[in-house]
Amino acid sequence: MVYQGKSVSVRQLEAGIAELCFDAEGESVNKFDLRTVQELSDAISALEQMSDLKGVIATSGKGVFIVGADITEFGSVFGAGEDAVIGHLSKNNENNNRLEDLAVPVVVAINGFALGGGLEFCLACDYRVASLAAKVGLPETKLGLIPGWGGTVRLPRIAGVDTAAEWIASGKDQRADAALKAGVIDAVVAPEQLRDCALHTVKQCIEGSLDYKRRRLQKTGPMPLNDTESLMAFETAKSFIGAQAGKNYPAPVAAIKAMQASAKAGRQEALAAEARAFAKLAQGPEAAALVGLFLSDQLIGKKAKSWEKKADKKIARAAVLGAGIMGGGIAYQSALKGTPIKMKDIAQAGIDLGLSEASKLLTKGVERGRMTPAEMAQVLTRIEPCLSYDGFDQVDMVVEAVVENPKVKHAVLADVESRVGEGAVLASNTSTISITHLAKALTRPENFCGMHFFNPVHAMPLVEVIRGEKTSDTAIARTVAYANAMGKKAIVVKDCPGFLVNRVLFPYFAGFSMLLRDGADFQQVDKVMQAWGWPMGPAYLLDVVGIDTAAHCETVMAEGFPDRMGKHFKACTDVMFEAERYGQKNGKGFYRYETDKKGKPAKVVDEQAYALLAPHCAERREFSDEEIIARMMIPMVTEMARCLEEGIVDSVAEADMALIYGLGFPPFRGGVFRWVDSVGIDKIIEMAKSHADLGALYTPTAGMQALSGKKYYA
Repeated sequence: MVYQGKSVSVRQLEAGIAELCFDAEGESVNKFDLRTVQELSDAISALEQMSDLKGVIATSGKGVFIVGADITEFGSVFGAGEDAVIGHLSKNNENNNRLEDLAVPVVVAINGFALGGGLEFCLACDYRVASLAAKVGLPETKLGLIPGWGGTVRLPRIAGVDTAAEWIASGKDQRADAALKAGVIDAVVAPEQLRDCALHTVKQCIEGSLDYKRRRLQKTGPMPLNDTESLMAFETAKSFIGAQAGKNYPAPVAAIKAMQASAKAGRQEALAAEARAFAKLAQGPEAAALVGLFLSDQLIGKKAKSWEKKADKKIARAAVLGAGIMGGGIAYQSALKGTPIKMKDIAQAGIDLGLSEASKLLTKGVERGRMTPAEMAQVLTRIEPCLSYDGFDQVDMVVEAVVENPKVKHAVLADVESRVGEGAVLASNTSTISITHLAKALTRPENFCGMHFFNPVHAMPLVEVIRGEKTSDTAIARTVAYANAMGKKAIVVKDCPGFLVNRVLFPYFAGFSMLLRDGADFQQVDKVMQAWGWPMGPAYLLDVVGIDTAAHCETVMAEGFPDRMGKHFKACTDVMFEAERYGQKNGKGFYRYETDKKGKPAKVVDEQAYALLAPHCAERREFSDEEIIARMMIPMVTEMARCLEEGIVDSVAEADMALIYGLGFPPFRGGVFRWVDSVGIDKIIEMAKSHADLGALYTPTAGMQALSGKKYYA
């Protein structure tokens, strides 16, 4: 062994060839943490001192190559300022430069994921050969950053500006065949042939049949573009990518600007420009929020896995009660991810609707090349439509998704409990009704919990797993395990009206109703809140959710929290509901809906909505953007703070991720609590108190008051 560290080693192979291997001790993946960066430096020093060295292959001892930097180290580095960030980057940039400057050729064998800094290491190598299973990419813009270890420097010089701009701005993983076509990878082979391919390639370099030195000149010199070509390439990229990313996500355009600034430069100057751009972004609120989200996502993933390990039994066969759109979506997701599922309804029309929903989603997958027709057929065979309970004694899990009515749910749950095995778990997909209340119909309440999916099921990542008063850990563990198997993000919360997401969503809607009552234009409110970062404004969201659904939920929430959510005026949702304007589902709500060229509902302004609202609202007046934002967001903040203080949700990270994954809360703001931290808790409290006349939803909690001068994310 030439060099042996805990993450990196070097050993002599045959005929002057050495193997540089990444294999982090005690870890499931390789990543560039401080230890690995230092060991890579030591390993390169060992290579530089080998007198008989003729070539190097770089490999991984894991199932992946290198997944990128250790994101957990970012906080302390970023907090130390721009110079500290640049210093942090310089250590691994020096490694990559030394690797690129070795007196012998270097070929990397990419066996799995090579992302971020992992791909940047590969770009510093002379040749890149990959397994068919490999995926590569530069995902830094998803964290509000740009590549910092040479990605904006080497990728455009290897594959061209267009490919570099697309890869870096999108942050998407690229399959090996796509990377080969783009010129980023030089060969793709079967996994069992990868090592031999790397050795063969490095021998070709040693023999002189492959000119690795010419490649180095290409990577370390200016980009081969004249002024006109450069102007057209970069300005077009900035315009297109800027329009796609929007003003709230500056990193993609910053990456293009970094490439443009160094187009005529050599390696050192280009790397310095990249480092300066990275360091500037690292100090911004977007990076803080998005890096925070990444870490929070890791946390909820670990908690979900921890619950899964406690499950005493795998969900081998499931069932959903109530087909329709929601039931069909649940059946689709379960079958798609490999768990067979019965889909029961009381009417054939419901079965037909559920199968139609599943077939529609699968057909889209085939049309987009994500699966073959044969794979689609295989998924459909995992969905068993039925009008009776035959075979329910063989299922491990039943998800009830019938109409949102406590009496109906009580009857259905009691009926199905008598038809399943004693160990089967029952879960309700209710969006607001107390799990403890629903459990009163059951003889085995310990086997019952909530499993709240969000619509559309295939697109929304979150599943709230709700613990009732008598729910057992076994039921929670199996349900979380099933959610994991379905590819969902499971967050366990305690029972209360609305649970977590809807409990904080409806105070937001209450803020909207009060704004309209006081004379605000719902179109202005929609525009302001969408500009703030929400996928859509509250009026449009209510139309999409369904105003009849929202009216029902408001009633449940008002009964549960009368002091804060009880109504003392005729709300805009009541006006629309009484006028049978239910939103997109019947073509009219706050807006009117017409079918566009793609067959999707397009909203148009409808003066009738204004006419219906006028008798119940003050005279129309303008509100400032700041007042609209405060009046909309403060109720959500105070209610989320109550949920945290009451133990409905265990942590600020889980609370924030629930809104990101369940509602589409603006990711660049990092969630409710990260937004509060960025604004400052004292300023939020001041904003709340200035609107105290609007009611209890604008009253800061005791926990908020106690946090004065501090942060939720300490």
